[in-house]
Amino acid sequence: MTALAIVHDWLTGMRGGEKVLEVLCERFPNAELFTLVHVRGSVSPAIERLETHTSLLQHLPAIGRYYRYCLPLFPMAVEQFDLDRFDLVLSVSHCCVKSVIRSGRARHLCYCLTPMRYAWDQVNAYFGPDRIGAAGSAVMRRAMARLARWDRDTAGRADRYVAISHYVADRIRTYYNREATVVYPPVDTDFFRPASEETPEPFALVVSALVPYKRIELAIEGCRLARIPLKIVGGGPERAALERMAGGSAEFLGRASDADVRALYRRASVVLLPGEEDFGIVPLEAQACGTPVVALGRGGARETVVHDKTGVLVDTPTPEAFAAAIAEACSRRFDTVAIRRHAERFGRRRFGDEMERLVADEMAALGSRAC
Repeated sequence: MTALAIVHDWLTGMRGGEKVLEVLCERFPNAELFTLVHVRGSVSPAIERLETHTSLLQHLPAIGRYYRYCLPLFPMAVEQFDLDRFDLVLSVSHCCVKSVIRSGRARHLCYCLTPMRYAWDQVNAYFGPDRIGAAGSAVMRRAMARLARWDRDTAGRADRYVAISHYVADRIRTYYNREATVVYPPVDTDFFRPASEETPEPFALVVSALVPYKRIELAIEGCRLARIPLKIVGGGPERAALERMAGGSAEFLGRASDADVRALYRRASVVLLPGEEDFGIVPLEAQACGTPVVALGRGGARETVVHDKTGVLVDTPTPEAFAAAIAEACSRRFDTVAIRRHAERFGRRRFGDEMERLVADEMAALGSRAC
């Protein structure tokens, strides 16, 4: 029987990557799980049930609160995982775990959420002088340059790449010089579905981590110009600055349960995606509830939002462009059945089936190698 290891960057909450991991853990319940840091109780029971191994970072005091600051240590930590017992390694990577070291007989299938943004094309957004000061920025730029070189040099450790979108497949080609199969991540279309009776209320909704590349400020300014109330769900390091910027024009709700988020999707007139996303689970969750989306027409949104059918794609990332699109979406009558039908193409069963086939292909490759 093939021994399978699933490797994930860190387990500190149920975001998009963890929802991918959840389906994989359900499909492969006998696998063992490796991760840099695991905050117990922060992820779903399906993930928690697997035998889990953590890195040496786990032993640092209160690591769950500041693990991101240990980024320069991640390469060393992932290379310490002992995967010699496993015939097949399945990594779910947006940072470093695509570079784990496996035995010479094993195969490594990497489901790549994205090549790490903070080391490649978004260094300034995370570590610019206006964010951490000139001295801190200079130090982090050097550290990220080293991390990018390591990331590129270890791209060959995976035998096969699977990307979450064609946009990410292009990034993998650019940064790793590797080709990738595309398998869209799972959306829980059984849970996220329209209410039997729900009249949209006149407000826009953002569901997002409050981090720089999400461009939440565009949603705030766009709604202010369009005179549409805005509710924001999510937490992160940008919350205080965004609240100051909003000046009371947006309601910050903090983190919310899936049930509360679903209720908000159902009530909102429109859901906003102002940043350039690698894929974007939130727009599809909203569409599964029958709610149209206004999104920046770049990145993964071009693969998940159908312009003029399930929402509106915005050409330019300016408050004025978003205000016009928000006003247009709120004034139109979209076909909620068509919006829902589009989202159903991205369901959990479809993702699980496609990944099982890819894992079977890798197992077959193991068998042919043995022959």
